[in-house]
This record gives sequence, structure tokens and C-alpha cells, in this order.
Amino acid sequence: MKGYKGKRLHTWVKVLLALLLAVVVAFGALEAVVFSGARTQISGEPEIMVIFGCQVKPWGPSILLQDRLDTALDYLEDHPDMTVVVSGGQGDDEHISEAQCMYDYLTEHGVDGGQILLEDQSRNTRQNIDKTLALLAERGYDVTADMLLVSNDFHLTRIKMLWARAAGTSEHTSTLAAPVSHVPSRVQMFFREPLALVKSFLFDR
Repeated sequence: MKGYKGKRLHTWVKVLLALLLAVVVAFGALEAVVFSGARTQISGEPEIMVIFGCQVKPWGPSILLQDRLDTALDYLEDHPDMTVVVSGGQGDDEHISEAQCMYDYLTEHGVDGGQILLEDQSRNTRQNIDKTLALLAERGYDVTADMLLVSNDFHLTRIKMLWARAAGTSEHTSTLAAPVSHVPSRVQMFFREPLALVKSFLFDR
């Protein structure tokens, strides 16, 4: 009887170890997918830049959002005539919308406010995309034009997947990868983004 219990326990340990290994392998594969698109990829001459929002602090953009904005500003120095869409609504803990915060930061750093469109109703990445496309169409822009999507590097694979789903193609989309200068956020997103990618793949339709 003792030997039987020991064998059964040994079997359960092997099953649990196998499950753990499967989870680790699956997570590693998802991480590889996330980072496969976590870089700047520009083709052609994008006409419209879309900057995706992130948390706003009482004093201004969070570090992640500032990373995105500074990266966009660097690109706009050499491409000053682009139309820019800033996309992000107002969270429950934010005093202004993310779009307004981005508009204020960009104009303070020399961007002409007349070339910036504000999408200030979205609350997540899928809504960023849907509402940005709707805003562009409403203002008479060609939504099939070459677009440059700007966010932190870890976010870009999911953005491009959802953009292709909403627009019907990713043929005309380029990406501009902002760094993640806030180390705790980098660690957090290492674990969070693969799960967010799965969630978006399954449910953001």
C-alpha cells in the first residue's frame, strides 16, 4: 500500500512538472512573438503618424508616454509635415485625457497644433485603433494611406495585429519603437504583454 501511494505521488509530480514545462515553453513562445515586432519598421513614406496613449500623471506624461512622445518628436524633426493623431481617452485617475496631454507636450516642443488630431474617447488599444480610423475617415483622410504607429517597443506587435484586423490589412503600416526607460515598467510588461496579446487575439474583434 505504501509503495502504491509513493508511485501515485511520483506520477502526480511528473504530471505537474510536465504542465509547468508546457506553460514555460508556451510563455516563451509568446514572448518571442511579442519581441519579433518590437522594433522600428518603416516602409515607404508614411503620411500620418498615430501616437498611442499611456498613463497621464498629475504633472504630465508618465515616463512610458514621454518615451513615446520624445521618439515621435525625433522623427518629426525630419518629417515636419506629417499629420499626427494622438489617441487616448481620460482614465478614472487622470485629470485630462491622454490625447490632450500628448497634444500639450508636442506643441510645447514645437509641433504645430494645426497638424494634430485628438482622439480622446478610447480606453484601450483596440478602441485607440477603431476610433482613430473613424476620426480620420470623418475628417476626410485616406485611411488606406501609409501610417506610422508609435508606441513602446513591447506594444507594437499587438498594435499591428489589431490594426490589420480593423483596417483589413497591415500593408500600409509602419512602426516606430520607443524605448522603455522605466525599468520597473519593462519588467512588468515582460510578464503582462504576452497575456495581453493572447487576450487581444481571442477577444478584440
